[in-house]
Amino acid sequence: MNTNDLQANWNYPTRIAFGCGTIKELPAICQSMQIKAPLLVTDSGLAGLAMVQDAINNNNNADIPTGLFSDVKPNPDGANLDAGVEAYKQGQHDGIIAFGGGSALDAGKAIALMTGQTRPLWDFEDVGDNWTRVDENGIAPIIAIPTTSGTGSEVGRASVIVDAQQHVKKIIFHPMMLPQRVIADPALTVSLPAHITAATGMDALSHNMEAYCAPGYHPMADGIAIEAIRLIKEWLIIAFNEPDNLEARSHMMAASSMGATAFQKGLGAMHALAHPLGALYDAHHGLLNAIVMPYVLERNRTAIEDKMKHLACCLELEDISFDGVLAFIKDLRQKLDIPDKLQAIGIDDQQTQLIGQMAKADPSAGGNPINLSEQDYADLFALCLGS
Repeated sequence: MNTNDLQANWNYPTRIAFGCGTIKELPAICQSMQIKAPLLVTDSGLAGLAMVQDAINNNNNADIPTGLFSDVKPNPDGANLDAGVEAYKQGQHDGIIAFGGGSALDAGKAIALMTGQTRPLWDFEDVGDNWTRVDENGIAPIIAIPTTSGTGSEVGRASVIVDAQQHVKKIIFHPMMLPQRVIADPALTVSLPAHITAATGMDALSHNMEAYCAPGYHPMADGIAIEAIRLIKEWLIIAFNEPDNLEARSHMMAASSMGATAFQKGLGAMHALAHPLGALYDAHHGLLNAIVMPYVLERNRTAIEDKMKHLACCLELEDISFDGVLAFIKDLRQKLDIPDKLQAIGIDDQQTQLIGQMAKADPSAGGNPINLSEQDYADLFALCLGS
């Protein structure tokens, strides 16, 4: 297929310019949003790359002076956001361009939220109606530009931020954190190292899988999730093995955004475990989800077996059963050189009970098909850890 056929303008759930080369639309999008002096938020690894410098230069050439903030950790924390808000105010900026992977996108969205607030960040944690505390007039306009195909944060209304004092990841939420515009240019992902393509691709799979498995009636989310899982099945290995394959990159970028659209239905135990493990061990979120995925599905088997049969049918697996889906995931993980135990990435058993407590308290736990206790999560973590 010609990649020119994989270009579109979407407004679901927000306005998305999708396709190779769409990054060139950034100046025009800034102008359409009346953003005259944006701050581009990215991570330190991307800040010096040509794609970031080109975006800034294109804006500057269009008389849109653009600042740069790149003090963003792989798991962004409150201090990163404070520094970003200060840079925004000092530079007299009037909008945010969140540019990068999930960390940069989450940081950018949270900085945009906090530019005009008087309350502290943690007052807006996604608990109850905390979001109503936000002064909506104090949220800066946001343009999101993903450079990985995993988190789907470009179409999300929340950011995952580490509370360093409590060593816990917290979800900061407000409906207006949904970027008003997205530039989804698959060509920006071709330089990703293979292991990041693998981990972020599996993150997209975890979002779609957990959304599909979450209880409740939401056929739109289910349909999006199933199609995204099919795209991942067909194209992730190709993107991993052929990094310059723009068709594969395009389908994976779509599947990533689809996952974040679908998981408005809910997530589950994969993320309930990955969030505390990321906070305590500073491990890659997508890699954590990839490792725990089969163990969580097996733990939820009794509640999702019929759904897995339907999914196996949609994926045209030879084995139309729960076991068929599980085998597909394990085979995919092996082909992506992802380990099957958490101990392989340096995680130990020193905080098993704490992880159980944190997982149970994580907001994602509420979407798991089976209500797991703190001890259930501790036991599940021990299985994922390995001996």
